[in-house]
Amino acid sequence: MNDQLEQLARDVALALLALRVFGPGAVTLARRSVAALVRVGVREMDRRLPGGDR
Repeated sequence: MNDQLEQLARDVALALLALRVFGPGAVTLARRSVAALVRVGVREMDRRLPGGDR
């Protein structure tokens, strides 16, 4: 669990840095990219697991 919290803190820090350096457009693009990756991952889980059980 500590590793997950460390990674979350690192991700939040990087997002704030990106917001400061590149502006809100970069953060929006990153958020949309992550959402697309999550959708692909969920779709892949549904395809691979029997009965669509997650």
